Amino acid sequence: MISDELKTLIHLFSKLPGLGPRSGKRIALHLLQHRTTTLPALAESLQLAGVKVKDCSRCGNLDSQDPCGLCQDSRRDQSLICVVESVADLWALERSASFKGQYHVLGGVLSALDGVGPKDIRLASLLQRCQKEKVQEVILALNATVEGQTTSHYITERLKEVVVLQVTSLARGVPLGGELDYLDEGTLSAALLSRRSV
Repeated sequence: MISDELKTLIHLFSKLPGLGPRSGKRIALHLLQHRTTTLPALAESLQLAGVKVKDCSRCGNLDSQDPCGLCQDSRRDQSLICVVESVADLWALERSASFKGQYHVLGGVLSALDGVGPKDIRLASLLQRCQKEKVQEVILALNATVEGQTTSHYITERLKEVVVLQVTSLARGVPLGGELDYLDEGTLSAALLSRRSV
């Protein structure tokens, strides 16, 4: 009933994050129904991004220039580095418009189960940056998962070995507008441990 070409297209879309087989079908059908307008533009954009967009050799961000625009921005505080797991995390922090320092994208977190060790993430380049540049503080903005916390602990220990600087992490706890009754025990526990004077 469905041609092999269409099955392949649906399968590829369904493998994208946040999508499944149904979403893959809807996207494939939409593109084919708009094959004269949307499909060529999408194909050209994908081709162009595949050729032009690269990892920043300094921080790991994605950009069409190297170093990326964030690394080249002289208005950003060179003494602060915020360490994130992925470019998506970097973009989330940039949306908040509250951080004006530099970034470092690890490209993953340590995970013994998945076979991801220190050499599989961009840890060596972070240590080199902290040694060579005038960094005063490293902010660990990793996810509050077992792997994220393990990675944060490992990075903290490694930084203490090679350079003297302040290492901080994001506060954990009650979100703005959050009601205590709806929060899980882990979030409440983190909020109590991260309490501060008022």
